[in-house]
Amino acid sequence: MLNKIIRFSLRNRLLVISIAAFMIVYGSYVAINMPVDVLPDLNRPRVTVMTEAHGLSPEEVEVLITLPIENVLNGAAGVMELRSTSSPGLSIIYVEFGWSEDIYIARQTVAEKLQLARERLPSDVTPVMTPVSSIMGQIMLIGLTSTDTAYSPMELRTIADWVIRPRLLTIPGISQVINIGGEVKQYQVLLDPFRMASLNVSIEEVEKSLAQTNINTSGGFLESSNKEYLIRNIGRVESIEEVSNSIITYRNDVPILLKQIADVKIGAGIKRGDAGVNGNPGVILSVEKQPETNTLTITKEVVDVLDEIQKTLPPEVEILKDLFSQSDFIDASISNVEEALRDGIIVITIILFLFLLNFRTTAITITAIPLSFIITVFIFKMFDMSINTMTLGGLAVAIGEIVDDAIVDVENVLRRLRENSAKKKPDNFLKVVYKASVEIRSSIVYATIIVILVFLPLFYLSGIEGRIFAPLGLAYIISIGASLLVALTVTPVLCSYLLPKGKLLEKNESFLVRWLKKEDKKLLNVTLKNPKSVIAGSIVLIMISIG
Repeated sequence: MLNKIIRFSLRNRLLVISIAAFMIVYGSYVAINMPVDVLPDLNRPRVTVMTEAHGLSPEEVEVLITLPIENVLNGAAGVMELRSTSSPGLSIIYVEFGWSEDIYIARQTVAEKLQLARERLPSDVTPVMTPVSSIMGQIMLIGLTSTDTAYSPMELRTIADWVIRPRLLTIPGISQVINIGGEVKQYQVLLDPFRMASLNVSIEEVEKSLAQTNINTSGGFLESSNKEYLIRNIGRVESIEEVSNSIITYRNDVPILLKQIADVKIGAGIKRGDAGVNGNPGVILSVEKQPETNTLTITKEVVDVLDEIQKTLPPEVEILKDLFSQSDFIDASISNVEEALRDGIIVITIILFLFLLNFRTTAITITAIPLSFIITVFIFKMFDMSINTMTLGGLAVAIGEIVDDAIVDVENVLRRLRENSAKKKPDNFLKVVYKASVEIRSSIVYATIIVILVFLPLFYLSGIEGRIFAPLGLAYIISIGASLLVALTVTPVLCSYLLPKGKLLEKNESFLVRWLKKEDKKLLNVTLKNPKSVIAGSIVLIMISIG
């Protein structure tokens, strides 16, 4: 079969070259548009259930909320693990599913179980599921601060809650924006127990009255002259004064207003944390992305939106986009690996030229690197894999071995062409190239299979370790396999075009190769004359290595 591949390639040389050129051009476009991330996809399907219960202690939260929900979720289809945290007024339950589970089916399963749990929970609490997010979903930390004291922490938090956050949530791929710090604006009614006691007013009356007065109601319709008019009772308050003038109850037919028993003002909600920006009071917005979203693309969209919002804000309010950005870490990580790949290609090119001492043979051999990488990118695209530090690391590890198959083929073809040129009646150069390629075919295949087998144990790792290192092994194996395909197709074709012509066949081996052969001959003479010493030394080195 492999002989037929070589024969087909040499019979259709122009077709093979055209396909290779097309793959390099189109593959470069595909590689540029591939999703880029720091690490491979580590998103084990997880659903987070949060339940607020104001005023309850951690022990009460655990007994009244966390345990009933856990009891219902235990045994649900696909659930692998349950973890929970009970804190003052808040219950958080993490429901872990198997790697193969679909996240949306998992959420549907949890939603159905939560319906069963509602009857076991206190009447005033409602468990909710948080949005779908990635395990490395926090892509940005955005700061919002004021350049002077013109804007208070409450005003900054109001801008973050009602201007920036809703706009960011409209970006496709954003799962959640969490605002931290500042002061949450509240309309607060501060009751005076002494004034309430003097007027005989209870807290229940105040709560009921405020709930009923701050509403709009419908009065039906009024028909007149073939027209229908909507009648509405506008009762929502628009200012603190209107809240203060709300009627709470009547005593001896005299209305008692809220301002008679309480002070009404705008205040900040109770804090359980705070945030600062560059040593000044401010608000931090944590932006989280959805799974399988390109971090670099979505970060650029967020920055563009923030630039638009900044133009609409007062000059004293400043948005800081550089507090933290995962894209910076991705760029740095990918850049480091790309530099390693670049340096590796340069070193390999120099070494090949020193050994071959010819630009044509070096160019033929180096061609295997981009073609192997392009084939690897195509397979990544086929299986929805991303470009990350692990896949690029696999390519960096393989780069030295990618050229092995090609250089063995080129060197053997060149040697056979030189022998053929020395004959009185030289054979057809295509026949020589074919025989030379077939001659070393078995050694190339065996060598490739052996180095591939070394990385197979990586695929038996389970859990997070397997998810991290399997892409590295996969990138290595695919690139090595691709180099074998290139060596069987493109390399013989390039040899047939570039090697039979010119003065290349008249030249001898390079000075470096001749010197190495001479030194190798000396070393062989010494080792073959002292086999026992060589074997004993090898055993000692093995024992030291084991130790």
